[in-house]
Amino acid sequence: MPMRVAFLGPEGTYGERAARSLMKLEDIENPVLVACSGLRSVVEHVADGRCESAVVPVENSVEGGVTAILDALWSYSNLRIRRAVVLPIRHALLSSGSLDGISEVLSHPQALAQCSGWLARHLPQAVLLPASSTAEAARMVRGSRFRAAIADRSLAGQQGLQELAYPVNDVAGNRTRFLLLQNGAVSGEGDVASLAFSLHQNAPGALIEALQAIGDLGLNMSRIESRPSKRELGEYVFFVDVELPGQRTSELLERLSTSLQPLCEHLLHFGAYPSSVLE
Repeated sequence: MPMRVAFLGPEGTYGERAARSLMKLEDIENPVLVACSGLRSVVEHVADGRCESAVVPVENSVEGGVTAILDALWSYSNLRIRRAVVLPIRHALLSSGSLDGISEVLSHPQALAQCSGWLARHLPQAVLLPASSTAEAARMVRGSRFRAAIADRSLAGQQGLQELAYPVNDVAGNRTRFLLLQNGAVSGEGDVASLAFSLHQNAPGALIEALQAIGDLGLNMSRIESRPSKRELGEYVFFVDVELPGQRTSELLERLSTSLQPLCEHLLHFGAYPSSVLE
């Protein structure tokens, strides 16, 4: 049976591109890509077994963490990260009309935020409207003379749109990190490991003590991000990525879990995995 891979649809999203890249890196032939509406749905498709894998964006170099994915990872303790890929993001402004006639711009909220400076300079009067994905935004503006979408430039040909401007993202080095999620055992091999934890109580030094446990093992923490626990104000969940030295990784991760366990109310280990950067 071919592997079923969920991604944020419809066809033409950056998520689909990341999914195809990850399948090549995993040497998976002829995967069945399953387009989902909404990031939460993408995660649920792998969590409940409808798909064997899911590809989701977790972090953007401009806008930071994708909160819907972080919350979903905390909700489904059976999920593991198999691999990560960093994708360059180059947005285009697509429409059936002309630039001076655009009064509404549609896209995924992350894409709108990544292009906010360009939009303020070139389309200051335009109303910015959220869509479920960049590809869905391109579909929604098709045939309209006053609407435009921020999306991948390849969608111009697919949707019969004109490319009014490219690139329109504010930062030239705009990149997004995508994760390949699966169910199963935690892997101990790779150059990055991801964990999430909540503390027993909001007390002085509690977070420092947990971070010190990482430092005491000589591990470099490449990312830390917090999300509300959703139980009470001031209570947080922490997501941490650590770089691995390439040797004794399984032993280091076991020692790290042993050190963190007594300090944490809940501790999730998403595994070690390879991370690639695509140009």
